[in-house]
Amino acid sequence: MEGLIRFLRGHRWARRSLSVTSIVLLVAALGLLGYPAFTNWQHDRLQSRLRNNLNSEALAQSYRNRNLKDGDALTRIKIPALGVDTVVVEGTTPSALRAGAGHYPQTPLPCDAGNVAIAGHRTTYGKPFANIDQLKPGDSIILATPIGTCTYEVSKAPKPTPELAAAFVVQPTDFSVIAQDPSKSELTLTSCHPKGSAAQRIIIRAEKVSGSATASG
Repeated sequence: MEGLIRFLRGHRWARRSLSVTSIVLLVAALGLLGYPAFTNWQHDRLQSRLRNNLNSEALAQSYRNRNLKDGDALTRIKIPALGVDTVVVEGTTPSALRAGAGHYPQTPLPCDAGNVAIAGHRTTYGKPFANIDQLKPGDSIILATPIGTCTYEVSKAPKPTPELAAAFVVQPTDFSVIAQDPSKSELTLTSCHPKGSAAQRIIIRAEKVSGSATASG
């Protein structure tokens, strides 16, 4: 340590470099701490607007006509076991997912037959799916759309473990989890795994137990 101090005293450029490095590290640390807070603030503002839009007659008509745009309010997802209550928007683009959760547009609308798929954040933008790994078989997931409500029941994982009774993990390129079987009425939730990383995807599958298809209102 004494040698380092003598070196810094004798080399002005080294002192300046150390100062610049310290400032860069401080700014980076503040950014890492502040980014989640900023995205959560954006999420809260957006969710307030989406909740108002979800109850509008104009949106209900667009829903019936299947004329929904990226970022439109689509459904309210409630997961009582996790305390989740957030509005899901149409689309899974980065812009749409600022709402916290978005519907895969290539899958059926909520409550319709087939495999309805929703992606959500785990660490930013309200992190509605932060704890989906804690869901257990039999837990309820409620989708309230502009024209109807339905309830799904979480299924058991294909290969349950003590840590993951309902959730399972796949590679980011594995889109088989949102494949369609019109004879079933399912819901698939997807998110990044592990938290803070996009290395894999964590999946929850649920089966519809009540509620009418949105097509009939």
